[in-house]
Amino acid sequence: MKTLIRNATVVLPGGCERVHVLVEGSTIAAIDAADHARADTIVDASGLHLLPGVIDDQVHFREPGLTHKEDLRHASRACAKGGVTSFLDMPNTKPTATNRAALEDKRNRAAASSLVNFGFFIGATPDNLEELQEAERAPGIKVFLGSSTGELLVDDAQALERIFAETTLPIAAHCEDEATIRENASSWTGPLDVADHSRIRDARAAWIATRRATDLARKHGHRLHVLHLSTAAELDLLADHRGRITAEVCPHHLFFHTGDYARLGSLVQMNPSLKTAEDNEGLWKGLLEGTIQVVATDHAPHTLEEKARPYPQSPSGLPAVENSLALFLDQVNRGRCAIEQVVRWMCDAPARVWDMVGKGRIEVGYDADLVLVDLARSDTIVNDRQETKCRWSPWHGTTLRGWPVRTWVLGREVFRDGRFDESVRGGEIRFDHARGGYWAG
Repeated sequence: MKTLIRNATVVLPGGCERVHVLVEGSTIAAIDAADHARADTIVDASGLHLLPGVIDDQVHFREPGLTHKEDLRHASRACAKGGVTSFLDMPNTKPTATNRAALEDKRNRAAASSLVNFGFFIGATPDNLEELQEAERAPGIKVFLGSSTGELLVDDAQALERIFAETTLPIAAHCEDEATIRENASSWTGPLDVADHSRIRDARAAWIATRRATDLARKHGHRLHVLHLSTAAELDLLADHRGRITAEVCPHHLFFHTGDYARLGSLVQMNPSLKTAEDNEGLWKGLLEGTIQVVATDHAPHTLEEKARPYPQSPSGLPAVENSLALFLDQVNRGRCAIEQVVRWMCDAPARVWDMVGKGRIEVGYDADLVLVDLARSDTIVNDRQETKCRWSPWHGTTLRGWPVRTWVLGREVFRDGRFDESVRGGEIRFDHARGGYWAG
């Protein structure tokens, strides 16, 4: 099966070019293909941009065990609609993915139901070191330094040291200091409001844990990826660690701040918590200057009924995978960033951080994971039109300019103008950790 995508402005590793792209089977066969190249399907993409499929390296798709909130089928439909062709799922499901058997179960579930490509982190506990050492086919080890995640919480100094010293997979770290969170919570008197979430999980808790993780990574020469930065102060901990330490930011920490609790309440309650408008600007600066390499969503849905519980019974997390690319295309239209930067943050960088084989670029021989976007299209995010199983978005009512319109996974068109091909299945992402990560180029 051959597909020729003609007349698009293609975002290539070296910049944007008006070229034809030929897909053969599941791979990109030619760039700047001839006008008369033979193909089974010819797509006229005049006026559109062709991007590599987005890679979201931090999602919580809730399967198994929490599928009333989300499941792989609904989440992967949301991915396809949003131009996300690959995801890496976190281990805090039920049961938790802290051993090889649990990982294999999740892979089998995804192979049966996911419309896009998939990979699964193994979670660290204080006592599963052997499983971490022997895990295969995983992008890395997820370590929670805080966030009260039950058996996944690793706040014991000795256990944490051994994970950094005695494992080889890259580490993805949730950085909030549990001791600081508990101290803040215990000192609070009187009734709590959701805005207190940012006072309990404050900037100091984030900074302390990020410093601990980066110090351990530097001490042991271990590759570390700091997830969902939420404060501008954390950037100073990353500036001198180029080589084996990378970091990411999520849309909610760029677009929302503590002033939004009054408008959105627990819909924007998440861990790490929202910080200040000044932190928003600092994180944008870090992203634009390259201190932060990756944009990911931390897509973590709950039902609206769960979110409506009074704080602190309301759970943390929000859905975002469906609208993340559009949020940044809108910023391109506003002049805040270039489309080449968006592709670097959301496609190329995550592929390199996690040593993905054949992902993240439009290049001959790479997988044909592609998305056509229309930078001129305006649309409004509406809860009832969301594909995520929880059926809501904190951006409900927001009008954005710039949207994905067609998505291919491994050469097969999975989404086009609101319609899905439910027969498409993504593939398991392959990792080659000998490559050395982002800084290896």
